[in-house]
Amino acid sequence: MKKTPKLLAYAIVGIGALFMLAPFYFMFVFATQSRTDIFNVPPPLWFSGELLNNLKVLTTRLPFWKNVGWSLYVGLMSTGLTLLFCSMAGYAFAMLEFRFKKALFALVMATMMVPSFMNMIPSFMVMDALGWIDTHRALYLPGAASAFGIFLMRQFAASTVPKELLSAARIDGASELGIYWRIALPLMKPALGTLGLITFISSWNNFMNPLIVLRSADNYTLPLALRSLFSTTSTEWGALMAGSAIATLPLIVLFVISSRQLIAGLTAGAVK
Repeated sequence: MKKTPKLLAYAIVGIGALFMLAPFYFMFVFATQSRTDIFNVPPPLWFSGELLNNLKVLTTRLPFWKNVGWSLYVGLMSTGLTLLFCSMAGYAFAMLEFRFKKALFALVMATMMVPSFMNMIPSFMVMDALGWIDTHRALYLPGAASAFGIFLMRQFAASTVPKELLSAARIDGASELGIYWRIALPLMKPALGTLGLITFISSWNNFMNPLIVLRSADNYTLPLALRSLFSTTSTEWGALMAGSAIATLPLIVLFVISSRQLIAGLTAGAVK
């Protein structure tokens, strides 16, 4: 009888996992079906042989592989710049003393309370004034120092980087930049991995910002390119599912590889 609650818990978790995985499974199944077969009743439950035809339609209608490349470029640039700037700001807020430190950190945190849709028009006006419309730098430079990233790195640095170690490095004559780069940054690797994963996934899936600033199909990132396949009369659903499956695969592989890193970074310092 003691095993009954445990078995019930496993059953509930298993059913929940099936419901969560079902959309992914059908996406991959529909990627191998023709447009007419997708709407059969009941729907197809197993893979078919239309994948190559769907890929042909996809690459004919879109510069698909160029869109994949642009998404990868924007994702890597966003991740790299976010890790650099957020780790520097988080280290400064956690380890250094300077005037208006608390006020500046409160101001950074206050920006998290502003709804994202309120930034759309001002962001467009700034990008237009800079001449960055239809350029990819408009997608990764404005958000390179996110409030969430600064907060995460600040909290992690405050809980894991010993101030005594930094003081010893200063006594030995190390510069502040050298202390940050050689001592603090390696100690913040778990948080860097977590922030990098979150940033890359967010950039890869970003739809609204490319919709605002990008104009030409050759510059589209994946979400915007796949959205352009929709039509009021003849949407190629098989090609759309194939493109969505290809766009999802890197994220699945990335999450499987780094899931432990993500959990470790989010929970580091919690026990303390």
